[in-house]
Amino acid sequence: MKFLLAALNAKYIHSNPALYSLRSYAAEHHEELARDVEIAEYTINQPLEEILADIYGRKPDAAAFSCYIWNWKLIRELIGELHQVMPDLPIWLGGPEVSFDAEQILEEYPFLAGIMVGEGEATFSELLGFYEKRSSGRYSRQLQMQIAAFWPGAVSQAGLDSIKGIVFRDPVSQKIVRTDERELTDISAQPFFYENMEGFENRIVYYESSRGCPFRCSYCLSSIDKTVRLRDLSLVKKELQFFLDKKVPQVKFIDRTFNCNHRHAQEIWRYIQEHDNGVTNFHFEISADLLNGEELALLGKMRPGLVQLEIGVQSTNPQTLQEIRRFASLDRLRHSVVRIHAEHNIHVHLDLIAGLPYEDMDSFIRSFNDVYAMRPEQLQLGFLKVLKGSYMEEMASEYGLVYRECPPYEVLYTKWLSYDDVIRLKKVEEMVELYYNSGQFTHILPVLLRRFESAFEMYDRLARFYQEKGYFANSPARSRRYEVLLEFAQQEDAGRIGLYRELAVYDLYLRENAKSRPEFAPDQRPHHDRIAAFYREEEENRAYLPDYGEYQARQLQRMTHLEIFTWPVDKTAWELWELSQEDGAREKTAILFDYRRRDPMYGNAAAMRVEL
Repeated sequence: MKFLLAALNAKYIHSNPALYSLRSYAAEHHEELARDVEIAEYTINQPLEEILADIYGRKPDAAAFSCYIWNWKLIRELIGELHQVMPDLPIWLGGPEVSFDAEQILEEYPFLAGIMVGEGEATFSELLGFYEKRSSGRYSRQLQMQIAAFWPGAVSQAGLDSIKGIVFRDPVSQKIVRTDERELTDISAQPFFYENMEGFENRIVYYESSRGCPFRCSYCLSSIDKTVRLRDLSLVKKELQFFLDKKVPQVKFIDRTFNCNHRHAQEIWRYIQEHDNGVTNFHFEISADLLNGEELALLGKMRPGLVQLEIGVQSTNPQTLQEIRRFASLDRLRHSVVRIHAEHNIHVHLDLIAGLPYEDMDSFIRSFNDVYAMRPEQLQLGFLKVLKGSYMEEMASEYGLVYRECPPYEVLYTKWLSYDDVIRLKKVEEMVELYYNSGQFTHILPVLLRRFESAFEMYDRLARFYQEKGYFANSPARSRRYEVLLEFAQQEDAGRIGLYRELAVYDLYLRENAKSRPEFAPDQRPHHDRIAAFYREEEENRAYLPDYGEYQARQLQRMTHLEIFTWPVDKTAWELWELSQEDGAREKTAILFDYRRRDPMYGNAAAMRVEL
């Protein structure tokens, strides 16, 4: 008997930990049966017919799909097609997208066998046992019909009715039945499913050290499960060591609020700091206002690139935060982010949500500027998703929430935010993603920002520029974005265009040793002899490039890059802005870019001033 567990992930680098957890738990309780459990992972970008053909080729006896916002539309289409080609295949669903309105979904899709609701490990284990009995003939459909004819009720006593946490269509009566709710899982009893890393090469590894969330944010389904369960720390350390030994590139903790328990968080952070392998990065979603002094000091000791933190701010409007039941201290959050930044060793990702109650356009602009001022490495501008079963859905009428009827159920407008506003913010979001979050423009943007009243104004004006030029319809390639940004700078601040061009060159060569020189770069031919002389001198003395001992001058020049600037481009944005307002000649600045040595935080080349 083959039971197929299938997932449609957003990207290839993602994996679905839920499926592996289901299979490993089943193996603990039904070792022989679990051998027949097969996992198939696809992406939402694969052609439907390709996925369908692969499932058909596997010839499962039963199948279950993991359902989320990002894949539900495709899964709906897929299961319809799958039923057409395999009409006798029992199809089950599970996951947050189908748990709330399971009965409605079964009414809509009468061919579905059932839906697993909530945490599924124990539920699936029992379901697997049911199908093993059925496939062996001990609980076949024919036998069910025979039993039901002579002993009504016997089928339910021996069959699916005995499995907690499911909504199913009775195979005899065809009635939809919801069984008792299943108890919360002891996550310390969950087996570690990464027996080896086969199949996870070049993919993000997900890990869970806790379940549940102590907070009650009205837009989130995690608030439904308020009981936080912690995995035993001895198990956690053993499992983290496995990742460290395997030199896994990234481990992403899927704990909803990792640092809700101080002892648990500190022990884990201390362990990875003390056992750092120099390679693995650990990602955590935290509440920054909960960080205490000891935790901040510990984070400050981390190797650059060892840890990255995702922090949900959502809004800085006190009324909004109160309404969505987020009672975080913004002052403490800001203090923690400033402390973390001061050490220059941790990548910080801050989140905002547009469309929340009591947040109009002016309020959101303030929230945006407040968060931007914290200088995160990434700023995620998201839009409210009105999830089924959330408090936000209950309050939709009162808040005037109008949202898409299909996934991702994203807000269209609210009592406070018009659809025009939402469209405007969507365009700002794209500009932030292309220019800020890309990390391509780390020196030109802070200087250009000083030309505007606020960060929001800059990105808003840039979005309008994109619209006027038709760049939203014909999106410029990554390399072309430097030129587009300079076009914008020319429009907004033509008097400093020379500075902006040099900063764009600086940013470009920090990222890559460009084989062809961009058209906007100042002419370096007058400096040809000085640059050649530098590399001849470096071949003899190795003053700046000690790691290139085996290479000659011509090779050194190809493997690195030396740029002579008329501006001191490596100074701070404030210093450059002050200099730009002064008249008079400036000393030329020679910057050497070493691509063998890169910043572990951002991947930029080591850049150093040299004397010519």
